[in-house]
Amino acid sequence: MEGNLVFTIGRQAGSLGRTIGRKLAEKRGIKCYDKELLTEAAKNSGLCEELFKSNDEKPTNSFLYSLVMDTYSMGYGGSPAYMDMPINHKIFLAQFDTIKKLAGEESCVIVGRCADYALADYPYKVTVFLTGNEEDKIKRLMELHQVSESKARDIMIKTDRKRSSYYNYYSNKKWGDAREYDLCINSSFTGADGAVELIQRFAQMKFGEA
Repeated sequence: MEGNLVFTIGRQAGSLGRTIGRKLAEKRGIKCYDKELLTEAAKNSGLCEELFKSNDEKPTNSFLYSLVMDTYSMGYGGSPAYMDMPINHKIFLAQFDTIKKLAGEESCVIVGRCADYALADYPYKVTVFLTGNEEDKIKRLMELHQVSESKARDIMIKTDRKRSSYYNYYSNKKWGDAREYDLCINSSFTGADGAVELIQRFAQMKFGEA
């Protein structure tokens, strides 16, 4: 394999996405970018990191989509015009550029942020989507946020709705559709360690020496 191997992880709320991403990265001796991607994108773009945090994986108004893609295709990713774009546009493109930049620099794991779409033309990637049984996801969210079952269910529904809207809006694919990923895993059955093992085995099958 000639390039860096990048693992992208799409995930439902409560499906252990962050845990699995970090465990996978630790096993392979590479970095995992989840919230860390926001820091990298802020550093690369010169924008305030708080803007990335407040707009993280949130869809913007529909007016901007064609503007985003038209401007990006014209090569404005790093030009002065980049700084004159609407804020949501800047944030999306900064993350988009950062994901591509990371793939060119190092093998890594990237959680969320349309990473599989940003790397659509990148050959050395394994795209994963994580799901889980509803009761398990709710239980994890209850423990994570220290909230009641009803509140955890609300968090799950709203988080998945936000992630789905963001992904479907910016990509030409459908969030969670098995046809869009190399590998879909139900973490309720595998647990975090089992999911990491499956992803590793798949990478070996796809790339041989990976």
